Amino acid sequence: MADADRDLHLLVQSVVDYSIFMLDPDGYIVSWNEGAQRINGYTAKEIIGSHFSVFFPPEDIASGKPEWELMTATAEGRVEDEGWRVRKDGTRFWANVIITPLFDETGQLRGFGKVTRDRTQHHMAEHALRESEERFRLLVQSVVDYAIFMLDTEGHIVSWNAGAQRIKGYRADEIVGSHFSVFYPPEDVASGKPDRELEIAVVEGRLEDEGWRVRKDGTRFWANVIITALFDETGRLRGFGKVTRDLTERRMAERTLDERGRLLAHLVQAQEMERRRIAWDVHDDTIQSMVAVGMRLQLLASRLPPEHAATVERLDEAVSSAVQRLRGLTFRLRPPGLDGDGLAQAVDGYLAQAISGTGLTYTFTHDLRREPPPESAITIFRILQEALTNVRKHAMATSVSVSMNAVDHGVLVRVVDDGVGLAQPVERLAGRDHFGLLEMRERAETAGGWWSVSGRQGEGTTVMFWVPALMYGEGGVS
Repeated sequence: MADADRDLHLLVQSVVDYSIFMLDPDGYIVSWNEGAQRINGYTAKEIIGSHFSVFFPPEDIASGKPEWELMTATAEGRVEDEGWRVRKDGTRFWANVIITPLFDETGQLRGFGKVTRDRTQHHMAEHALRESEERFRLLVQSVVDYAIFMLDTEGHIVSWNAGAQRIKGYRADEIVGSHFSVFYPPEDVASGKPDRELEIAVVEGRLEDEGWRVRKDGTRFWANVIITALFDETGRLRGFGKVTRDLTERRMAERTLDERGRLLAHLVQAQEMERRRIAWDVHDDTIQSMVAVGMRLQLLASRLPPEHAATVERLDEAVSSAVQRLRGLTFRLRPPGLDGDGLAQAVDGYLAQAISGTGLTYTFTHDLRREPPPESAITIFRILQEALTNVRKHAMATSVSVSMNAVDHGVLVRVVDDGVGLAQPVERLAGRDHFGLLEMRERAETAGGWWSVSGRQGEGTTVMFWVPALMYGEGGVS
């Protein structure tokens, strides 16, 4: 045997991580190395002369797989396979197998070379990973309390779970491929908020936001949103994960229990009953000033020695008592007609009175399943009154339509005119003439609702707002 042949033989025999051996043309084993003994469990004396099918599970032998592999290797020059193989002790291992036909210089088949590697641990790890991924996929798909879905790098939707369908109203086949900005109110889309949120998520890794989002049917809900940028191992952005939770009822409950919301609601009642600016005067001057004084008194008391702090604390108590009395006064005030006839009748009567003699025509439609609570009715009436005042003063319109409908545990109101529209976005409007726009938004948001205005110059204006109308004891509010 030449030196090179001896060296090659020594190399093959010494390899322990690979099973390397030869078969004759019929598949019988004619050589055996250390790796083969370690992986398969047989010594050379035990296995040489046996047919290589001894390493295959019974089901593979029954299907003729060993013979098929030899025929395929002969026809194609090699065959590579992964599958279960059997050791001497009967245990199975996952094997990567390469069989190569060996031809002499005349082209005659002299046998086969067979190299086997034990890939059991790798296979088990891949299997565990696939099972883990499948369980995670099933978990995500089954969650109904959260909308969980993925976006591509441009913000288009590429996956959709059951929670997303329940919260947003779209089926997967309706929404996958659409841009996620479809869930944002028009004013947020116009301001570029969706794209801005993706940019922040890329820079900071994640973004969390709360705000109004829009369902398929056009209704809005208050959402907590987390957007996470997804990078691969090379640092390349692959897309975004987005988790959305509907917090509308919780927000409504929090707003109901918020003292500031209660206070401003009382002030609105006072404005409606008195038919003057009393409520705003009280809010802007008296109460706010007294609250500010009370806050300063509390700060001062915390900095004074005990013998002086007591006097200041008594002054603070007097201020607090006065504030409470003012709140009680405003609570007793109501807009005209609401207590007796209800919201729809009060609005209809106001329209007839306010529009008469202005040259405007109007339509009014309503679909309220039941009368909203007094606080909600006051807020709705006052915002609507301010919207109609703006139509009369600024719109130069010939007609206005008002609709009021029960939507999503609240009242949705639309005021649409055919006037001159808006010359610029509402955020840029300033001055006394446009104070009413800010007032409407403040009232709606204070009550736990939302407000928007839209309309291009020369195309009329649409004011739309929604105010929650839960009675105590509904929706988790007690």
